Amino acid sequence: MIDAALQPLQHRLLTRPARVLHRYGVEPDQITIAGFLIGVLALPALAFGLYGPALVLILLNRLADGLDGAVARLGAPTDRGAFLDIALDFVFYALIPLGFALAEPAANALPAAVLIAAFVGSGTSFLAFSIIAAKRDLKAEDYPSKGIYYLGGLTEGFETITLFILICLWPALFPLLAYVFAAACVVTTVTRWVQGWQAFDDG
Repeated sequence: MIDAALQPLQHRLLTRPARVLHRYGVEPDQITIAGFLIGVLALPALAFGLYGPALVLILLNRLADGLDGAVARLGAPTDRGAFLDIALDFVFYALIPLGFALAEPAANALPAAVLIAAFVGSGTSFLAFSIIAAKRDLKAEDYPSKGIYYLGGLTEGFETITLFILICLWPALFPLLAYVFAAACVVTTVTRWVQGWQAFDDG
């Protein structure tokens, strides 16, 4: 919901470390893959109830997610990089509720399944819109640095990371927070359906 507003601040904070990485020849795709592998480690951490270490791994993953784009902008961003970034992000997002389900199956399995299903709705509506927008050569002025057409919504990256922080700090609240966020994802999904229906009306 507020990702576009946070973009300038993110760029300012990440420009200096991105320049250092770029100077030493670190490639954006290397950062993307390393960040994803770090994020994957959050799954076993959560499954064993190690919520503090899991939170650190999640935040490191998100830092890498910002740095890869910042490094890419110092050179020539590629379609492969944009594809890799978004594809791995969606897998990472699903792993976090799965970790909570493994930690406490009786309490968390159902809300985790609902949350993952809601992520699927939000993610597929995002990607479906982007595919058609790219076909029509549409541009998103609010997200000029993104590798694909970025359609906003109630639940975007900032809100999702806020959820992950909250559930790691207060894991007992996972069922409640999962259901609340899933409901917000439904709103985002329906909103994107409506936007797509209107934007691509050829009548």
